[in-house]
Parts: sequence; structure tokens; C-alpha cells
Amino acid sequence: MNNHERITVITGASSGIGLSAARLFRKKGDKVYCLSRRTCPENGIISIPCDITDEAQIRSAFDSIIADCGRIDVLICNAGFGISGAVEFTEIADAQRQFDVNFWGAMRCLRAVLPHMREQRFGRIIITSSVAGAISIPFQAYYSATKASLNSLVLAVNNEVRSYGIKLCAVMPGDIKTGFTAARDKISGGENSYVSLKKSVAAMEHDEQNGMSPECIARKMYALSIERSPKPLSSVGFKYQACCLLIKLLPARTANWIVGKMYAS
Repeated sequence: MNNHERITVITGASSGIGLSAARLFRKKGDKVYCLSRRTCPENGIISIPCDITDEAQIRSAFDSIIADCGRIDVLICNAGFGISGAVEFTEIADAQRQFDVNFWGAMRCLRAVLPHMREQRFGRIIITSSVAGAISIPFQAYYSATKASLNSLVLAVNNEVRSYGIKLCAVMPGDIKTGFTAARDKISGGENSYVSLKKSVAAMEHDEQNGMSPECIARKMYALSIERSPKPLSSVGFKYQACCLLIKLLPARTANWIVGKMYAS
């Protein structure tokens, strides 16, 4: 193995943002591993079957990579899925599954990689969050909550591991045109009670399918992976950067009213 070749591990690299990142990081010279239930379709990417809700599978995958390469330089926690629907009509079991994949899946990977990164005293961890983590979206409450939790996780763990040369970042994409839209679990219960539900979800899906390409997010991820002092939380594109800034600056009641007019009226 080339000593200058970085070892990059990406969860959910079989499609969408993860696949675009795998292609770009490989093109830049990294040795890339895909941890996913499905095989990465890109030549040159090493696929390890792994369900991120299964801690034993995650531990086995990371142990295998360490055995082969001796280190892990970059971890991208990208695997996740979406649920839409009214909170009142979404089963708790479905909400728990959302957290198990989006939040706890990333947490399991962090816990598996941190001992190795602490020992080698360097590492970069990039987590796919969402603008929904900064701006809570009605009828995507659980998805928004998982991404807000990831943002908090990044900020807290950054301070815990700073002395070991490990840095964490969360990328917060806005509307991205990928298969994520079609894969979203749409809970339609309560459409008669919440008359704006169907319209709101349709508007979100329209925006996503007319959004930026996943390659834009991959380029941001790569830039964060090589920056000396990367921002812990960042979005991509002026529109979404402006939205995140406004949410910070406006009073919470005003900001939430605006979001409600956009997505729940």
C-alpha cells in the first residue's frame, strides 16, 4: 500500500451522495471502502456488506479494514433514509427505526473508528446531516430530529477528541436530486386531519428532484477532508447557507412561522 494513499471508509456508498463521494475520493487517490447492504457499483471501490444497525457487523468491517491497511484516515457517515408524515400518525416503531439508522448508525461507526484514530492520533470524520437539522421541517419531524442530533453530536465529540488530532464535520445538504426522494417512507395516515400534509410532501419532493447534484456535496466533503481547520457545520450553496444564517439570526418564533408558511400552509 502507498503510504501517501489515504484510507477512506464511506457508509451508504452504493448510491446517491455516498456513491458520488466514493467516486471522487477514489479519483483523488484514496483507497475507498464502501460499507453498505448493497455492493457499490463503482469499479475500484472495495465493498464490505454491512448493516449499520448491527454493531457486530460494523465492528467486523472496521477490524477487517484495520487488518488490511493498518489505519483509517477518513470516515464518512452517510447512510440514512427519510420518513415523512404527521407525528401523530407515525408509529413510534417507525420513528425509532429512523433514529436507529440515521443517528445510532453513525454513532456505532464513530465508536468503532475512534479507538483506532486515537491511537494513530489523527483522523477526519464527516457526517451527512441536512439543512433540516438546522431548520425543523413540518411533516419531516423525525428526520429533522435525527439530523439535529447529528449536528449536536459533531459539536460535542469535536471537543472530546481535539487533543488526538481528530476532527469532525457535518455537511448539511439542502435539496439534492438523488434516489433518496423515491426511497422516502411516506406515512399517509392523517391526510384528512392534516390537509397540508400531502401538499407539503409533494412540494418537498419537487424541490429535491430539481435540486443540486450529489456531486456538489461530494466536492464539499472532499474539501472538508483536506482542510486544516474545517468548519464543524456547513451547508452547500448560497441559498441554503443564507437560510441557515437567517434561522440563527431571526427570533425562533419568527423563523418557525416562516418555515410553517413554506411547508405547512
